Amino acid sequence: MVSQGAGRLPRSLGFDDGGRNNGGRTMETLEADVLVIGAGSAGMAAALTARHGGARILMIEKMATHGGTSRFAEGLFAAESALQIRKSIGITRDQAFRTHMDNTHWYANGRLVRAYVDKSADTIDWLQQLGVTFTEPAALFPDGPRTWHLMEGGGHALVDTLFEQVKAAGIEAYLGTPVTELVHDAEGDKYIAVGTRKKGEGVQVLAKAVIIAAGGFASNRKMMEEHTNVGAFADPVVDLDQQGELLELAWSLGAARSGEGVLMSIAAVPGESPVSQLWAAGAQPFLWVNLEGERFCDESVMYRFPYSGNALASQKDGVLFSVFDEDTKNFMIEQGICYGLGEFVPVGTKITDLPANIERGVAEGKAFIDDTTAGLAAKMGVDRKALEATIAQSNECFDRNADSLFAKDTRYLRPVRKPTFYAIKSTFHVFTTLGGIKIDHKTQVVDEGFGVIPGLYAVGNAAGGIYGESYEVITTGGSLGFAVNSGRIAGENAVEYLGL
Repeated sequence: MVSQGAGRLPRSLGFDDGGRNNGGRTMETLEADVLVIGAGSAGMAAALTARHGGARILMIEKMATHGGTSRFAEGLFAAESALQIRKSIGITRDQAFRTHMDNTHWYANGRLVRAYVDKSADTIDWLQQLGVTFTEPAALFPDGPRTWHLMEGGGHALVDTLFEQVKAAGIEAYLGTPVTELVHDAEGDKYIAVGTRKKGEGVQVLAKAVIIAAGGFASNRKMMEEHTNVGAFADPVVDLDQQGELLELAWSLGAARSGEGVLMSIAAVPGESPVSQLWAAGAQPFLWVNLEGERFCDESVMYRFPYSGNALASQKDGVLFSVFDEDTKNFMIEQGICYGLGEFVPVGTKITDLPANIERGVAEGKAFIDDTTAGLAAKMGVDRKALEATIAQSNECFDRNADSLFAKDTRYLRPVRKPTFYAIKSTFHVFTTLGGIKIDHKTQVVDEGFGVIPGLYAVGNAAGGIYGESYEVITTGGSLGFAVNSGRIAGENAVEYLGL
């Protein structure tokens, strides 16, 4: 079955001979074989791949700069890469595939996952050829699989390198140009997109194929409330104006929905950047309590950070407090942290600026200090008796060297006994949403009847089907890995569709 994906032409597409539409806007009309919407790593990988395949490419990005959420990534997934082989890392593509599918409970599209995993090692080679430098294949958590291919300069270096390659390939990129309309002219066998620029100027693109690489909707509170179960209190870690417009435009073209409720979530100190020592201290897997003053999870789930978000999602207002005493504060300063904020604040970092950060946190209402646990509870706004009972139980677990409640690894048990006492407030945050548009293993957009919408592709965080209930970090580096690999897959298949 093949869906025609036809839609009516928007009225703004009628122009007079003067190059102005009926509303008086100046509109430039361009033609391309492939229009790529979004200039993050997925979009740029798609554009370069299709360009190298002989297609004429035009790229549109609503932000004033390229990169998107990929700027904040540190590495990407691969299995059986040359870098892994050189380090005698034995994880195979079959093992990675089974691990991913088992940990997504087979909600993920198996053929899509297989295509992504099988492409991943070649993508590392491809990126190296383009000028990306990798440091090592690493693990995200203790004894985790070393599938995370870290990059020199991180995501910033990756997207800057890709953008330089985009320019070198002669691909014109219209930055600061949100796409407001996208229709399929079935009779003309083309897509028509309208992008709006500053001062009312616009661009109309006529393309034979479209690759949607515009990310998710983490900044759109209305969509978060409609499509997820945490929309009432979820805040983006970094607000990149992820509004989900292209998801809605794809749905209007008949695209089926998939994975729009999947999130990359985390417990984070509000308003802090990933290099924050206050956030790093609040993320340690020692003692967390909710607004009732009670523990609610094994705090070491933070090592697989989306699990901390999952656990926090069911707590009142999505709030937790990390509670510790003077000895633990000094431990973090003098000995270093157990859990790192990725490569931004690595494991073992001695967070020597923590006292000043706590002082700032107190002034900003996200850290609390007192000489007594009763006084601390009052400042936190939690029940004193509940907090003191929780602390007593946690101390008993430490003394017995066993967590009787959540069976936490005993190396992360620390007592809370020595004044002064501290609490750092974290709330539920979202890095990005991870789905919305249903695709097949070729990244072709499909409709509700599982028919392909010809010439329409979706990649990266705009595409669903790669995860289960939430982001999976066992096969570490998945979000960036899927972005780049799905972009390459889409570019190749768009070239094949065009018969080039």
